[in-house]
Amino acid sequence: MARRPGIFGPPASWPAQDLIAFSAEFDEALVLAGYAEGVFPMPLHSSGFGQMGWWSPVHRGVLLLDALRVTRSLRKSAKRYTTTIDAAFAEVLERCADPSRPYGWIDDDVRRVYLSLHEAGWVHSVETWDAAGRLVGGLYGVSLGGLFAGESMFHDPDHGRDASKVALLALVDLLDDEHAEERIIDVQWQTDHLASLGVIEVERDEYLGLLAEALAAPAPAWPSREEEHA
Repeated sequence: MARRPGIFGPPASWPAQDLIAFSAEFDEALVLAGYAEGVFPMPLHSSGFGQMGWWSPVHRGVLLLDALRVTRSLRKSAKRYTTTIDAAFAEVLERCADPSRPYGWIDDDVRRVYLSLHEAGWVHSVETWDAAGRLVGGLYGVSLGGLFAGESMFHDPDHGRDASKVALLALVDLLDDEHAEERIIDVQWQTDHLASLGVIEVERDEYLGLLAEALAAPAPAWPSREEEHA
């Protein structure tokens, strides 16, 4: 069945580049509509426009659940930590938005909208804690049906070796249910680091096909807040 054009128009009309649109408007409804169409927001800070960019990479980074590469050292690292779901979303978001991090893009508008989406149950975080009770790593992203669109992740360089990877491992464990084959984790762009974990690169059309299948799947059973993930 052909995809119906959404607010970003039919994908065949999108330019052959990662940035497909920009807007002055940015709110929760637009964000959710974008993800459902294969488009995600990222501010155009360097352009001087002061507007929101909407992106659908020509080459998309995707992690299929059965493709996660878990090394012996990562399994060993995981035993040193405890992971939780949605126990410290605001802090994970702030740590990911740390302006000292290179290529930072999470501004006040992004924080406001994603905090609101978290309160509404659309955005979730995974936290990694060390034995001293410190938040040493984590990630957050948007959950729509069988899609988890990862937005950002972090680790504490002093106390959190492999902590962001452990958060990803906990996320995959959570999503690995009877609908696992239909689920995807969208990481936007593939990097060497993500490729080492099993992330592959797919063409835009292939991604949109995977997305349609994922959106038809039921949402995973997200634990209640502050529930530890075994």
